[in-house]
Amino acid sequence: MTGTEKKRLEYAVGDIVRLKKQHPCGSAEWKILRVGADFRLKCEGCGHQMMVPRKMVEKNTRGLRKAEAPQS
Repeated sequence: MTGTEKKRLEYAVGDIVRLKKQHPCGSAEWKILRVGADFRLKCEGCGHQMMVPRKMVEKNTRGLRKAEAPQS
């Protein structure tokens, strides 16, 4: 892999993404509610929801935590 190539993250509904900038409530973690050309994100701090273009999420992602598998 060269310096210009980036590993593409696999985003899925239920994952928690940490973004570059914090929300005004102080949280930088967002739960993914919808994946597509746009993402629907829910702030883990205050519950605010917003639609964001995929390109913006990919550019500003600083970490991705996969959703926990349901236990039986």
